[in-house]
Amino acid sequence: MRGTTLPAVSERSYPQRDYSRPPEAIEIVLARHGASEAVVDGETLELLEGQADPALAPEGRMQAHALAMRLAEERFDAIFITPLRRTAETAAPLAAMTGLEPQVVPELREVHLGELDGGAFRIALHNGDPRIPEVFATERWDVIDGAERMEDFERRTRSGIERIVAASRPGATVVAVVHGGVIGELCRQACGSRAFSFVHADNASISRLIVFPDGRWSVRSFNEGGHLLSVTKDLA
Repeated sequence: MRGTTLPAVSERSYPQRDYSRPPEAIEIVLARHGASEAVVDGETLELLEGQADPALAPEGRMQAHALAMRLAEERFDAIFITPLRRTAETAAPLAAMTGLEPQVVPELREVHLGELDGGAFRIALHNGDPRIPEVFATERWDVIDGAERMEDFERRTRSGIERIVAASRPGATVVAVVHGGVIGELCRQACGSRAFSFVHADNASISRLIVFPDGRWSVRSFNEGGHLLSVTKDLA
């Protein structure tokens, strides 16, 4: 009919939404420990079961404080550390702020480096030892004599995450202060990527791992470091 106006068609709006993890998924905030004390010629680092166990360097303590200030903005259900004291010293400021007592997860200690453990890896790197390029070319720690087999490292770090999940309620958010090699391996497992795709996490940086109720893992973030800018300026 002439002059008839058709009724307006209602339009639905679909705004983009921010990420929200499933209610029962567990978020594990993987924080790398702060910088540890230097290796000095003619001196040996204290060992724990064959692994170097240095304390934090002064800059590492500054990084630990900056990390605690950043993470104190969030709410956590638990803090986990490894038997190596650089993780305990890094977690200490956050534990003091939150009142949470860190729990030790032995399975998440750093990869065993065989004859290059105890600080020898740093010296070999500085001196141009040909084994170091081989490690990164092959993306295997176990090209070093006596080092932990990659398959064993994978199994034990996965069991460490499983231990954390078993100790956490559904939907929990927890902090695990661990090591660079461990963060790299866990992120690799979550993504199914090359072995060393995530091996370069900075000291006191933050990476986030989501564990879904069905057992799948997802990397939410890697190597967050904005909280460390003030430390970098202070050290400059």
